[in-house]
Amino acid sequence: MKIYEVTHDIDYSRKQRIADLFMQQISINKDEASFQSALDVINLAIETHNCSKIIVAEENDIIYGLAFLNIGVNLRAGGRYLWLNELYVHNEYRNRGIGKKLLLHIIHLAEQENIKAIELETGVNNSVTKHIYNSLGFYEIVSQRYGFTF
Repeated sequence: MKIYEVTHDIDYSRKQRIADLFMQQISINKDEASFQSALDVINLAIETHNCSKIIVAEENDIIYGLAFLNIGVNLRAGGRYLWLNELYVHNEYRNRGIGKKLLLHIIHLAEQENIKAIELETGVNNSVTKHIYNSLGFYEIVSQRYGFTF
């Protein structure tokens, strides 16, 4: 299995498969507008000099899982930190260690890029994901997250 960062020269077919997986992850029915929105986000994330990255796990032209992350600056971390927006493995390929491999790739990337911290979130009842995070040294931060969307 190959785990790699998606770059701006990725072919359209792979972008479509990534968009399909994103839509599955956020439980959006595939219609033309939402699919185009997912493609737009992918294009924006892979622009040169962008602070976003998409990492995929692929083998034999099948994309099994993906991670979508942003790199920013955080006072609490004392420098650059990585926010893991999404970590998702296709339903049919779960429990094969793919999510853990993606996360290990992200940790290695963060170390290479001198990132001081990684933050993420998961549902309070998502015990499988929590187990993966804990097994790799992540710890729980109790907080309440807020958002505002335009």
